[in-house]
Amino acid sequence: MKTRCSWANTSNPIYLHYHDHEWGVPCHDEVQLFEMLNLEGAQAGLSWETILNKRDNYRLAFDGWDAKKIASYDDAKVATLLANAGIVRNRLKVAATITNAKAYLRLCEEQGSLDAYLWAYVDGKPIINSGERIITTELSDRISKDLLKRGFKFVGSTIIYAYMQAIGMVNDHAADCAWRHTKIKK
Repeated sequence: MKTRCSWANTSNPIYLHYHDHEWGVPCHDEVQLFEMLNLEGAQAGLSWETILNKRDNYRLAFDGWDAKKIASYDDAKVATLLANAGIVRNRLKVAATITNAKAYLRLCEEQGSLDAYLWAYVDGKPIINSGERIITTELSDRISKDLLKRGFKFVGSTIIYAYMQAIGMVNDHAADCAWRHTKIKK
């Protein structure tokens, strides 16, 4: 039996797979970076497990996280999304995803990619922590403020820190979760 981070003590195979194979692993895939930014925002006020359980539904509902398609959603598409029980049907969060798609496209024009933009903050190398309970940092504050200025929604500092953990900008696997912490650190 593997010792995992305390937050991953569950029998949910989706949650365990996320912890074991994705969380904290440096991500440079543009679609996944955009997906995770929006899923972290969708999670606000809910459990991450709820969002992971709906992740496949989100991918279908939001056209495989194609930002160009999402940026062009009209009222009819929004109505379809708000009727979709497979996602979180929160009008503000759905609208934020559309707004984020537009902001993402602008950011990519200016910075080349979300990947280049994000990883420049850490000189391309993950921050290695020892799994202490952190919810915001000066860096998450700075990224949050910049994303807000660029028009992104649901990107407060706490959400951005969780996002940084999710995409591997920060390795926050606990010390007793050494099998993941060490593997990612290498």
